[in-house]
Amino acid sequence: MLGISNQFLNNLLFWISRKKWLIATFFISITIFYLPTPDGLSAEGHRTLIIVVTALILIISESIPIPAVAILILIMEVVLGVDTADGVASSFMSDAVFFIMGSLMLAVAIVHQGLDKHLALGIVALTGNKTWRISFGFVAVSAIMASFIGEHTVAAMMLPVALSLIKNSGISIDRSSRLSTLLLFSIAYGCALGSIGTPSGGGRNAIMIGYLAEFGLANISYLDWMKYAYPMLLLEIPLAACILWFTFTPEKKIMDSAVRKLKVNVAKSGSLNNNQKLSIIVFVCVFLGWIFLSPKIGLGIVALSGVFLYLSFRLIEWNDIATRMNWGIVILFGSAISLGIQMKETGAAFWLAESFLEYFQTLFNDMTVVRWSFSVILSSILTNLLSNAATVAVLGPIVLDMGGDPVILGMATSVASAFAYLTIVASPTCMIIHSTGLVSSSDFFKAGWKLFFASIVLLFLISFIYWPTLT
Repeated sequence: MLGISNQFLNNLLFWISRKKWLIATFFISITIFYLPTPDGLSAEGHRTLIIVVTALILIISESIPIPAVAILILIMEVVLGVDTADGVASSFMSDAVFFIMGSLMLAVAIVHQGLDKHLALGIVALTGNKTWRISFGFVAVSAIMASFIGEHTVAAMMLPVALSLIKNSGISIDRSSRLSTLLLFSIAYGCALGSIGTPSGGGRNAIMIGYLAEFGLANISYLDWMKYAYPMLLLEIPLAACILWFTFTPEKKIMDSAVRKLKVNVAKSGSLNNNQKLSIIVFVCVFLGWIFLSPKIGLGIVALSGVFLYLSFRLIEWNDIATRMNWGIVILFGSAISLGIQMKETGAAFWLAESFLEYFQTLFNDMTVVRWSFSVILSSILTNLLSNAATVAVLGPIVLDMGGDPVILGMATSVASAFAYLTIVASPTCMIIHSTGLVSSSDFFKAGWKLFFASIVLLFLISFIYWPTLT
């Protein structure tokens, strides 16, 4: 009996040591729940912030699987009375979720047809075989393309390219490596920083332009936006490439063998067969649909239409999609959107904004610095918790009503909402690369905090040196 008790105690202590963050999160959540609701914050907003804290701790600590965190978010929204079950369900599924699901399916289909090899060869032809140049090329190509057609679209296109190159380097894509981490983050961060370049780069850019026009503060054209944002984008490309290289410096400094294997594999496969040609035609149609049709029917429906065509033409079988796609990331993205909606509707996001503004006013006497600090720091933090569109939608009216130059404050808020480098749920691009299983949540913080602070410093210089010359 004593032996059984000792074994049980040992097993219990082992479980506690493995799940210490899960247990700590439970007690932290209970403590916050019984704390008095702060002034100006609704009871529902208070409980929503409990969910945010719980989810962040569990995601960062990796004490339970990420899909389990996503499911817990939905459960807590209902159990804590933030919304009804039907309300949570409606906030969970949206066009954005359709898009992330369709994009992942399209990526599987492209790899299935072997098109990723031809795309990889085209990029390598521009960058050469040195690993740092390939990484720089991934950042630059992803950023420039994302500035015009949106970060989600580019990430879906570039992921198969990176995976193809990693496979040809002789590294298994079943486990993480410094090379795979470097290339995948080159895509994710390149897409994120590229999204600031033009109004079509991200939905929050259009939201801010709409606010400025609706409030009678300024009329920003497509070209005007580029004059403000594109210099920042071009400066961030080498900055991001350097940070990623020195954070995830791979063992392979030259990918000569990978490039040779890629060329041999493409040569062996010969010219494109009929299925590959049809796959390209379908993807081009999807690509054009994202550009021209998405304002009317949404990015998600366009992506799912492409999946429908791939399946209808038997370019890929459903079993291949079902077995090779990470469904957990779809659940996580839907849960993150649902939580962002609840933060907005319960007033939790607005309360946080007001609290930060009062805090900054005690630190600085110069109201220009206070306004800028509030806009940029809060926007960059919230975008790692909510979607960037939700961040700008909530903060935009507050920022533009604080006084000062509305164009500079509005642009700074929108640009800072692209600094989604710290968490998996920060943006769909982060979720897309995480879905490969080749990067962990801790990897995001290793490089993310460096690029996060460097971007804020660069934005400060741009805001106070370059932008005043344009207004």
